Amino acid sequence: MDERKRDEALGIVTVGTREWLGVNIQYHRYEATPYRALDVLCENYDFNGVDQVVDFGCGRGRFAFYLHDRFNLPVVGIEANRITFEEALANKDSYNLKAGDISAPVEFLCCLAQHYRIEEKDNCFYFFNPFTVQIFRKVVQNILFSFEKHGRTMDLILYYPDREYLDFLNTSTPFRRISDIMVSKGSNDKDKFVIYRLDNGGFKD
Repeated sequence: MDERKRDEALGIVTVGTREWLGVNIQYHRYEATPYRALDVLCENYDFNGVDQVVDFGCGRGRFAFYLHDRFNLPVVGIEANRITFEEALANKDSYNLKAGDISAPVEFLCCLAQHYRIEEKDNCFYFFNPFTVQIFRKVVQNILFSFEKHGRTMDLILYYPDREYLDFLNTSTPFRRISDIMVSKGSNDKDKFVIYRLDNGGFKD
């Protein structure tokens, strides 16, 4: 089943890309995570311990709707582009009509990622290279601050990971790399998910 048909099954429209108008070197273009990659992630990562997922740079909401449909998980999508955010809201309306009565909420916020206040129930964070490492650093610092206030197991899921993201996590944070989930079996070693974890036993002073 191709991308458009997978969208239709969920009652949403997420295909295509969107570049930022003008010059905005801090934020990268919108491009949804391929469904084939999401299938691989969910077959190899255990979402059972997840209380709420935060998708930074959620775009039109594909990741949020996919997870909600498959696991009935609450998801918060953070999107800085106003036009793309409005498209996510439209998708939410059509998804709700298709899905019927849903219990776990899907919420979208239009704000800068570094301005999102991490909630105590947020414990899984998704990134598909939405912005520069400078912003990523600020977001991770917010996550760490929340961990200090409310210790719990927290996972970062990075798709097609930027080398600067990985270097920062490896050298400057207490997160530990626990898993690499390959999507492509060919020569493209970046087509994968990298999972980092922080729990109460792993925080470094």
